[in-house]
Amino acid sequence: MTTLSEAVRPGAVPDQPADAEAPPVRGLWRQGLVVFCENRLALVGLGLFVLLAGICFLGPLFYHTDQVHTDLTAVHLTPGEQGHPLGTDGVGYDQLGRLMLGGQTSIIVGLAAGILATAVGTIWGAVAGFAGGWVDSAMMRVVDAMMSIPSLFLFMLLAAIVTPSVPMLIVIIGAFAWLGPARLVRGDALTLRSREYVQAMRGMGGTGGRAVRRHIVPNAIGTVIVNATFQVADAILYVAYLSFLGLGVPPPAANWGGMLSDGLADTYSGHWWLLYPPGIAIILIVLAFNFIGDGLRDAFEVRLRRR
Repeated sequence: MTTLSEAVRPGAVPDQPADAEAPPVRGLWRQGLVVFCENRLALVGLGLFVLLAGICFLGPLFYHTDQVHTDLTAVHLTPGEQGHPLGTDGVGYDQLGRLMLGGQTSIIVGLAAGILATAVGTIWGAVAGFAGGWVDSAMMRVVDAMMSIPSLFLFMLLAAIVTPSVPMLIVIIGAFAWLGPARLVRGDALTLRSREYVQAMRGMGGTGGRAVRRHIVPNAIGTVIVNATFQVADAILYVAYLSFLGLGVPPPAANWGGMLSDGLADTYSGHWWLLYPPGIAIILIVLAFNFIGDGLRDAFEVRLRRR
């Protein structure tokens, strides 16, 4: 028989049924994945990117076109005419095949330039924020001076000096797009360098390089990854800007910005199929990366991890 004192014993935990399940334990990465999947726009963006990348890189394996030799007997064919789903351009190139080829260039340059800019900016900002003092002041004055010059002007200047190519466009865009990530990571580094675990590591004889490599950068990874998606979107736009102004990769190579520029010249002739497909593709790929970036920002935001 249970006594009253046993029934109200302080700290007593009531019996649970045998079939009760313990709450699932999710790691931080799994929590972030759940939050990301709850963002429908992020899933739409991821689906758009996979779809566009699949069309651009896998499409030519199934839809074969000649994007090197011109065909002046098939100029400005309307969509669907003579087996060309999106018609042809002013020199006889199949517009759908051209769209796939241009998408490869735009996506490759955008991804590579975005990753390069993020990597350089992360290292620069982490070192500046952790070092502090005159090192931080000198490094960030360089960033401020470069940010005071319009980036598009710098891109145009360098693209006019050197011969445009895919590797050169990656270097040109990445060489100046790292300024934004550097400021963001520096802000995180200023906060992280005063944390107890960083101070303990320094007290045990750890070097500044180890602190940056093992503590500052890993703990700023959320900011880095989210910003990287926006850097890719910006890089794709920069490629489109330069190509639209005639500073992109030369023919027979193609990219969506160059196609947009060529299509604009034929718009008044009624050749609408040369303008809308590359323009819509640019809009969709930029929206996709922005949606993905928003979803990743929510996933890495600790206060949104409700589970």
